[in-house]
Amino acid sequence: MIEGALLSEAMVRLAAFVLIFGTMAAFELWSPRLERAEMAGALKARRWFANLSMVLLSSIVLRILFPAAAVGTAIWAEGEGWGLLRWLDLPILLSGIIAFFLLDFAVWLEHVASHKIPLLWRIHRMHHADNGFDVTTGLRFHPLEIVLSMVWKAAIVVALGAPVLAVLIFEIVLNGTSMFNHSNVKLPLGLDRLLRTVLVTPDMHRVHHSSIRVETDSNYGFNFPFWDRLFRTYNDQPRLGHHGMEIGLADYRGRDTARLFWMLALPFRALKSRR
Repeated sequence: MIEGALLSEAMVRLAAFVLIFGTMAAFELWSPRLERAEMAGALKARRWFANLSMVLLSSIVLRILFPAAAVGTAIWAEGEGWGLLRWLDLPILLSGIIAFFLLDFAVWLEHVASHKIPLLWRIHRMHHADNGFDVTTGLRFHPLEIVLSMVWKAAIVVALGAPVLAVLIFEIVLNGTSMFNHSNVKLPLGLDRLLRTVLVTPDMHRVHHSSIRVETDSNYGFNFPFWDRLFRTYNDQPRLGHHGMEIGLADYRGRDTARLFWMLALPFRALKSRR
């Protein structure tokens, strides 16, 4: 029964991924926010190949090392009666909402830690080394980071006793918002202002991909902007404006950053200064 549930979960997540990725990729072509060499022509094709190859490789590694993933962990915890929310015997809808928000906070904490702890930054910096910023950047995470993230989320799922459906929805939404808020789409400024009160927008998250460290170390959210506002890590706009800002890391520029093997090897290279 568990195997069947996991197969269904994988199919649902794949269908959601294809739909969201296709929608955001089409939106970028129709209404791009920025026009830059890194996000057009041959270099864009090179970046897309490397970034999409990375998400495929990460998915394979995750399924091999952690076949149950977060949803499988939730199914197991439910069978064992584990978790705070289950012990509190809350209504299932309320438990699901609480679990969703706490999982989002846990991912925000993990993201902050990946910037503040040198060992984790060695791995996470590959995501920031992308010199472009589009829907594929939201998929560009090292397999090591994906596995560590899954271990962290699984621990939170067990501790909370998060409902299975809430975990499935959270995983789909997290993947979808990562593609959305990394996308190179142009939203009306008024709509952006309205959306970022409840949702991380591309303009908000693009600040996080600035090469200026004080901006890189801000706007950590993927789904909700609440945590950055609450903990004062919110940065409204880049110092040089969206058209003037340098995207990526100052120490990693050029075509190498769009090579798959360079990306895979980056966590094992010496740390350079962070400006």
